[in-house]
Amino acid sequence: MRKLIFGMNLSLDGYIAAPGDDLGWSVPSDELFQWWSDRVGATGLALYGRKLWETMSSHWPTADQQPGATPAEIEYARRWRDMPKVVFSSTTSTVDWNTRLVTGDAVTEITRLKAEDGGPMDIGGATLAGAAMRAGLIDEYVLVTHPVLVGGGTPFFTALDSWVDLNLVKTRAFPGGVVLTRYETRR
Repeated sequence: MRKLIFGMNLSLDGYIAAPGDDLGWSVPSDELFQWWSDRVGATGLALYGRKLWETMSSHWPTADQQPGATPAEIEYARRWRDMPKVVFSSTTSTVDWNTRLVTGDAVTEITRLKAEDGGPMDIGGATLAGAAMRAGLIDEYVLVTHPVLVGGGTPFFTALDSWVDLNLVKTRAFPGGVVLTRYETRR
């Protein structure tokens, strides 16, 4: 059975994007960027909602070919292209870069994917992750908290029908006051 992990950068007040989908506050240090790159390298399958897919696929497929691309960006771009991905969308018609499109019920498909053998699955995108949270499918939460208050935007956590008890597994500090906390769902 595969583990499902929801990890994102978030503001101290709990948002993954500020109003207007502004991500300017979450620019990672070199050390944090490498940590994210290593996560992509260790991911067995990435699950994306449409908006996050559009953001990622508009940059990373060719980021290693851009003038001035750093060795870390080149490595991340390669890892991202090679990583198997599933995009959940009812409006997107084509995907590329080692990606499969699912237009049906996300919770049903995520449940099926979790039952398979394979490496860990990362889930990204507030709407998609929210559906998985409400269905009790997320096994681990990885919060990379930046020391900024953005006052609104896209929240990391969705409204839930009941509590989800968690166990703290790891903490780590990064430059700039960024703190990683990793929690496993207590079942």
